[in-house]
Amino acid sequence: MQPPPTLGRVLIIAGSDSGGGAGIQADIKAVTALGAYAATAITAVTVQNTLGVTGVHPIPLDIVAAQADAVLDDIGADALKTGMLGDVGAVETVAAILDRAADAPAVVDPVMIAKGGSALLAAEAVQAVARLMVPRAALLTPNAPEAEALTGLTVASPDDQRRAGEALLAMGAKAVLMKGGHVPGERVLDLLLTPGGETAFEAERIETRHTHGTGCTLASACAAGLSQGLPLAEAVARAWAYVQEALARAPGLGQGHGPLDHGWPLRGRA
Repeated sequence: MQPPPTLGRVLIIAGSDSGGGAGIQADIKAVTALGAYAATAITAVTVQNTLGVTGVHPIPLDIVAAQADAVLDDIGADALKTGMLGDVGAVETVAAILDRAADAPAVVDPVMIAKGGSALLAAEAVQAVARLMVPRAALLTPNAPEAEALTGLTVASPDDQRRAGEALLAMGAKAVLMKGGHVPGERVLDLLLTPGGETAFEAERIETRHTHGTGCTLASACAAGLSQGLPLAEAVARAWAYVQEALARAPGLGQGHGPLDHGWPLRGRA
């Protein structure tokens, strides 16, 4: 996998995962593996490993904004990626950051629940995400439960994925990558929906418990491609292939939902 020649700068706004499989840590690994440059504004410090989240410490909102300002004032950004936001105040703060960097496309991963089941977004913040984050997304990357929460629609089949994706486009997202990992079936189908049409990404389901951070990784990989100037469909296709290989190569760490192999491109396919 050869990265484009353009470095690309990605500002990642998300929470920290002490286990390194998801959140900021997964984001940095994915962006770096695909040849782009990762900078961060951390929204929360979580206490977690492959068995679950046992603590969350939100970062003060003025510090979240100051981190982003420091990056934008000096390094700049060619794309932004958002992940765990936590509460309404954080959603409002991050929406303002996206407005400041409006010339850079934003990949919005509407993180709501950790792999182990812990809530990462307050219930009252879901509507704030729908109102403030969805319309600011150059690419929105919800899984089925997140799409259900944002739209009120059931997502249990490919047709449901299309309906929910179209609803999210109508809510203001420029493009939606409807992830199918939670949709039953022997094959996994992700659908990239834009006002111009649909692109399908499909593969045999990889039966593994080592899926921690899949969503974070995919969204950040998409942001890396956009920061490097790739067209949307090409950026998503490269990101999707990267995550499929990272899943297949998962190193088997931990006793629960283990991490992916983010660094596989550094070792090649051998």
